[in-house]
Amino acid sequence: MGDAHETANGPIDALLDSIFAGQERLSRADIYQHAVAADLPADALVRLDQLPEGEYTVDEAGEALTARR
Repeated sequence: MGDAHETANGPIDALLDSIFAGQERLSRADIYQHAVAADLPADALVRLDQLPEGEYTVDEAGEALTARR
């Protein structure tokens, strides 16, 4: 992932790296479902729930989450 968001998202970074392995794009719903299954902290789930609907690359997801901080 890009340097701009690596330290800004805490546990979300590890999740994104893991779920995007071998995937080019994932929907917001897919990202959120993986986060719930990974038992991310509540504050991380709230941030992920604020992602607009659509599909994201790993970099787009990270940038969108950083912009919403």
